[in-house]
Amino acid sequence: MANDRAIYFDNAATTPLDLRVGEAMAPWLGDEYGNPSSLHAPGRRAHATIDKAREQVAALIGARPQEIVFTGSGTESDNLALAGVIAAQCDAPGHLVTSAIEHPAILETARALQRRGVALTIVPVDAVGRVDPDDVWRALRPETQLVSIMAANNVIGTLQPVEEIARITRDGGVLFHTDAVQAAGAVRFDVAASAIDLLSLSGHKLHGPKGVGALYVRQGVTLAPLIHGGGQERGLRSATENVAGIVGLGRAAELAAVHLSSEIAALSALRDRLIAGILDACRNAYLIGDPVRRLAGHVCIGFSGQEGEAIRLLLALDEAGVAVSTGSACSASHTAEPSYVLQALGFDAFRARGALRLTLGRQNTAEEVERVLAVLPGLVGSLRRIATSRR
Repeated sequence: MANDRAIYFDNAATTPLDLRVGEAMAPWLGDEYGNPSSLHAPGRRAHATIDKAREQVAALIGARPQEIVFTGSGTESDNLALAGVIAAQCDAPGHLVTSAIEHPAILETARALQRRGVALTIVPVDAVGRVDPDDVWRALRPETQLVSIMAANNVIGTLQPVEEIARITRDGGVLFHTDAVQAAGAVRFDVAASAIDLLSLSGHKLHGPKGVGALYVRQGVTLAPLIHGGGQERGLRSATENVAGIVGLGRAAELAAVHLSSEIAALSALRDRLIAGILDACRNAYLIGDPVRRLAGHVCIGFSGQEGEAIRLLLALDEAGVAVSTGSACSASHTAEPSYVLQALGFDAFRARGALRLTLGRQNTAEEVERVLAVLPGLVGSLRRIATSRR
């Protein structure tokens, strides 16, 4: 495969920029440099293009434009949702509920709030990474201010029953936030028809640029800002706007909305072929996460008895021109540590080091899937022989 085009199967970490998104951004990286807060013509044009992007992002999730707040990342959106809701409630420290497999942007923010006196409940997941809505209901207290459950897990691809959980929290008089960074553009949302109060997303996960995100805030929900200054984004995110990034996010959201149904179908077919091919060719392979309720382009695989060789397998695939991951890109610097997500599913510390994540995107093809299936079993077999000889 050395002479072939490299295969990128790490779209859960980041997606390649769609050329149409780059074209939309180009003027705002060059001749169009006005500050959106300025009253002259260049400033008014910048302000107008941000308004357009707000409409495009809102349309992707079924929101109203005025309910979209632009941020610098999905992580910032998560922080603003959690800390903003808690800080807006001045009468008591309050109580926050989340799950054991959330992204660090949620879990670390929740723990930081806990250190400030906020009570924290972390609900478990089952063996495929699903939150039981009844566990959320049982976790609610009179002082609960917010429940945050991700829409789709970035490591294992499992989809959560967020609509059901959102209805439970609304019945309990509690706000509900979902981290949809991994799901927006890959799962259909209609927040106007749901009980979701806040939703986070990020540009670089839907073939848009890095360094820009958005937070949906249902009208009537009160947040305290994290960043203070000139009052941009209705005072919720002060700073001169990243116009080019926002334009890119808007265009990426528009494209995702147009192609959502066809891409779900196409990526589901590629995913299922990849899973079936790996399980058939590698006798010790097993699927991690929900086998049915999972992201269309997401494959998470373990190899029984070879979990300790996951990094070697990743590097061998990289040498063969295939880019994959062993888990979350955010924890790539901690590859020797067991995955807390897999441990939450019941994996022991050894097995929790051994997931291989192959995630597909808009640019991937059936031919690429077959090329990976042609090389992966041989690499797994080679590593098995090495592991056996060491014993």
